[in-house]
Amino acid sequence: MEEQKTQPTEKFLAYREKLNQREAVGKRGDSLNVEYEKSLIAKSCFVELNGILHHYHDSGPGSTGETVLLVHGWDCWWMWWHHIIRFLNERGIRTIAYDLKGHGWSDNDPHNDYSIDSFAENLEALVDKLELENFHIAAFSFGPFIALHYAKQHPEKMLSMVFFNFGYLENNRFVEKVAPATLNFTFNNLLRKITWWLPAYIFARLVLSRNAVLFHDVQIGFESLALCAPEAIEQSTSQITSMEVTESIVGFVEALQVPVLFAAGDGDSIMTPENTKKLAGYCRKGIFVNVPACGHLITLELPETAGGLIFEHIKHCVPENASF
Repeated sequence: MEEQKTQPTEKFLAYREKLNQREAVGKRGDSLNVEYEKSLIAKSCFVELNGILHHYHDSGPGSTGETVLLVHGWDCWWMWWHHIIRFLNERGIRTIAYDLKGHGWSDNDPHNDYSIDSFAENLEALVDKLELENFHIAAFSFGPFIALHYAKQHPEKMLSMVFFNFGYLENNRFVEKVAPATLNFTFNNLLRKITWWLPAYIFARLVLSRNAVLFHDVQIGFESLALCAPEAIEQSTSQITSMEVTESIVGFVEALQVPVLFAAGDGDSIMTPENTKKLAGYCRKGIFVNVPACGHLITLELPETAGGLIFEHIKHCVPENASF
């Protein structure tokens, strides 16, 4: 008997209905975007992880035998990887991009637990459900925190890792106390309340991005604000700015046994190249790459560059007889 597919989340169904409405309007210039997104969601799947329904996107021929698991960043969702997914799939690599609980099309946590440990436990559950044995991880911004926690528990499954816009942030008690409230107010009380994409884009261009982004990608980025649970934003900001988390990162990186590529945007004012290079120096097999003319949003700013970095890193981390 064929296994019954898990039903999608309400957030997914609502988004699909929005696509149908956009398609019915038939607005010039938008029809191709709708068609493209519908082709993407055809590869969407749903699975229960530790009691919470999660969305993941599984695609690619896998002709090289390599699989990359993509972990998105804070206040983001799986669609931030859509260019990289296509880039890697075209080169024979299977990609699995999932939504953290409380993000994208994954359900919110009824217990409001958005700790790094719980995210890592769900990643472990996803790997087990998909029966992944050896794979690569690419993670962006907040994603590496989760990837590091997972890798510490399961180093035997890792082949390589790529971290985008992630580094060692200098921290102190003042930052620990003030930063969470500031970030939470900016994202939960300001950006999430607006209904027009332009103010959010202006903020991103001034603070996060050093490149103009395609309008469709602006829409994708803007959607992630509404899809993210407010509690997830609040708890994540508290964790990444805490002294305890900051001081633990070096130990996690030092324990890694696999090659890790640390890619930093030259114009990233959040995770500066200096911070990233410093953290890479603690890694036994760390490689630092400074990406010119790039801010904090590399997956949407320079997706071809990001995809190329992942692909070349994988090529150098697998046996010579791999079918690339």
